Amino acid sequence: MRIALIGQAAFAERALETLHAHGHEIVHVFAPPDPPSGRPDPLKARAIALGLPMSQPKSFRSDKALEHFRSLDAELAVLAFATIIVPERVLDLPRYKSICFHPSLLPRHRGASGINWAIIEGDSETGVTWFWPDAGIDTGPIIIQRRIPIEPADTTGSIYFNRLFPLGIETLVEAVDLIGAGNAPSIPQDESQATYEAPCRAEHARIDFSRPAQKVYNLVRGCDPQPGAHAEVNGRGFALYDTTLDEAVTAAAPGTIVAVDSASMKIALAGGTLGVKRVRPLDGTKKVAPIEHAADGLQIGAAFS
Repeated sequence: MRIALIGQAAFAERALETLHAHGHEIVHVFAPPDPPSGRPDPLKARAIALGLPMSQPKSFRSDKALEHFRSLDAELAVLAFATIIVPERVLDLPRYKSICFHPSLLPRHRGASGINWAIIEGDSETGVTWFWPDAGIDTGPIIIQRRIPIEPADTTGSIYFNRLFPLGIETLVEAVDLIGAGNAPSIPQDESQATYEAPCRAEHARIDFSRPAQKVYNLVRGCDPQPGAHAEVNGRGFALYDTTLDEAVTAAAPGTIVAVDSASMKIALAGGTLGVKRVRPLDGTKKVAPIEHAADGLQIGAAFS
């Protein structure tokens, strides 16, 4: 099949490799513009390595972009973690139109941070969806969907890289095969079950230690690795990573550091204790053991706020 691929990062790179390896003709790759740092997106690097035609448009809205896409004569467009808006008039150009990946069980958790919010909101399961995109945000009919449980220790990073990423590639192959065979479903999303959340950013990741222990733990896991759930101690902000939840309750007020050693730090919660193996100062980039910031306030008896 003649495929145009639009996407970014490691997922789009793997999607490109997989489609190419399965014998599909990649007529064009659309990668993001290079960042100010100059380091190209992995998708761009892989397209160049494979000798494929590639461009880096800032937008698909212009008539010029429309005509370029039309000239490709693609049978299918694959949107693999595409963050750039692709208008319907472009999506509908290929013979089989376009398909798009989303790392949630649509229609739940539409939006850019579906993995984060599934964990933060305490969902018991999540999954992947390939759907036919339309003018809405993650609103088109579903082609294929797969479910997985969210385990108690899962973080956004671990569940994505260990399970959702490979499952997304596996179901991409299935979806393209269904389309090629003329058997691809088009299942309308149930709008009564739809949710949409804003991108999970620093303002959503502020820890309120007065909340129940499980909700605090869900927030920390859902913001690991990005944007990093955070709070302040002695006026300095820290993001918390690699956490565990212990149901043991201490007499200390929620947010109080009750133990620190070379391996971890323990923080009292309302109904449990949070173990933290790594922290990152909000004014820095390095994640280290909490004990390395003892001089900055990470000591027994100090309280996060």
